[in-house]
Amino acid sequence: MLMMQKVVLTAAITGAGDTIQKNENVPVTPQELADSAIKCARAGATVAHIHVRDPETGGVSHDPELYAETVRLIREADEDIVINVTSGGGGDFIPSLEHPETGGEGTWIQTPEERFKPIGDLLPEMCTLDCGSVNMGDA
Repeated sequence: MLMMQKVVLTAAITGAGDTIQKNENVPVTPQELADSAIKCARAGATVAHIHVRDPETGGVSHDPELYAETVRLIREADEDIVINVTSGGGGDFIPSLEHPETGGEGTWIQTPEERFKPIGDLLPEMCTLDCGSVNMGDA
């Protein structure tokens, strides 16, 4: 007898990092992100994992207003999907060439309060907690 197991399917709507440079179809605006999450819900996804993008550049953003707009649009659609707002991306440390123990050009670090503001404000059904460093290469 075949037993069906329940599966939780998470749709990482944009992925982390600079994904727009790798695929021009990655959603960028809050409306595009919400539309993608809604399509994923209708296709069977259980969770929509959200990273927002800068609507002007398509690059990574941590703007709480972009999270608020994206979550509002998803919730207004009233689809059966768990919203998972990321708490990842607390910073990038690029070692200085002269003093590798200090941050060089391109380094940025968020405070814990900045990093978790969208989660505290929006109270999504789920959020991530990245406890350590992550190295993302261009493999």
